[in-house]
Amino acid sequence: MHAFFGPLDRARLLCFIRCAMKRFYESADHAPAENVPAVTETGGHVVLLDGKPIRTPSRVQLVVPTEALAVAIAAEWDAQGEKIDPATMPMMTLAATALDRVVPQARAVAGDAATYAGSDLLCYRVADWPELAEAQRSEWDPILDWAAEAYGARLVMTEGIMPVAQDNAALMLFARALGRLDPFRLAAVHVMTTAMGSLVLALAVHEGRLAPAEAFRLSTLDERFQAERWGEDHEARERLDRLAREIDEAAAYLALL
Repeated sequence: MHAFFGPLDRARLLCFIRCAMKRFYESADHAPAENVPAVTETGGHVVLLDGKPIRTPSRVQLVVPTEALAVAIAAEWDAQGEKIDPATMPMMTLAATALDRVVPQARAVAGDAATYAGSDLLCYRVADWPELAEAQRSEWDPILDWAAEAYGARLVMTEGIMPVAQDNAALMLFARALGRLDPFRLAAVHVMTTAMGSLVLALAVHEGRLAPAEAFRLSTLDERFQAERWGEDHEARERLDRLAREIDEAAAYLALL
């Protein structure tokens, strides 16, 4: 799994910092962009606070592609108390990340997500734990087979933790698939990829091949076997719960696009 603190991670953190403030508005609503004179975009939908369109932390007009996403973001703003808590606003955070960081550097973000295919979690198998090895084979192989059929990209598996070189042609096919995603979808796929350490699982959620809960379960197969053998660590449990929330939020956001 990568330890890369990438451009999307920084953007999401920036949104959390800058959005944290006292509530300064009475009501939140949404409207088609063309109905709001202050908005320069001709398509999409905007979120309004006391009738004024909001901007991202980088001061970009927050224009989202669907009414459903605008409704969800407006509901997040409307649900805030005396202080705005960005941790309760995942749809706003993902949309702002897409506009602030993916739009200006979509190729770089797609390229970063594509690098995960070079060390995808599903390609690394245990050699000395027969029960886990069988679970990996029976549960992970079908998803790798699906990816090979869907994208024409067959990834190489290995035993142990030593890196295995993937075919450049396969990596390019994944990169091209990511390059075809719009910035809003790419932001969500990147979040799920980094959370699970697997581009294949993230794409499976995006394409509807896996439900988010099932993808998370597959991404934590090793951890579950270890917990059953040696007991569950509290900090590890908290980390897994956080990652599960990130995946669920990203998938919910995708469903609104």
